[in-house]
This record gives sequence, structure tokens and C-alpha cells, in this order.
Amino acid sequence: MPREIAFHGVYMPTMTLMFLFALGLAWGLDRFIASHDGYRFFWHPALLRLSLFVCLFGAMALSVYW
Repeated sequence: MPREIAFHGVYMPTMTLMFLFALGLAWGLDRFIASHDGYRFFWHPALLRLSLFVCLFGAMALSVYW
């Protein structure tokens, strides 16, 4: 995978695209967990949301930049 992506003549890092994809995936998982009332098992739901996003984004970044 290239480390830069040309978008209308502007070079953007691949991390930008991965950030947006991880954000959408984390949002979808968040809605899934919330619809099944899964947040009642966790002490701090906002911390779970953040850690879910960080884990997804980190896994995607490691797949490209390792």
C-alpha cells in the first residue's frame, strides 16, 4: 500500500484514510454495542469507546507501516 494517496492533486498520508475508516468502523461497533445494551457491563463507556477506536486504528496502522 502506498504511503501517500493523491486526492484531487493533493497528497495525503495513508493514515488519514485509515483514520476515517477506523472512525466509521468504531462508530458502527459502538452502535451495535449500544443497541444490545452492552455498555452496562463496563465501568466507563466513553473510555471503552476511545480504547475501541485506538485499537482499531493502531491495528490498521501497524498493517501498513510495519
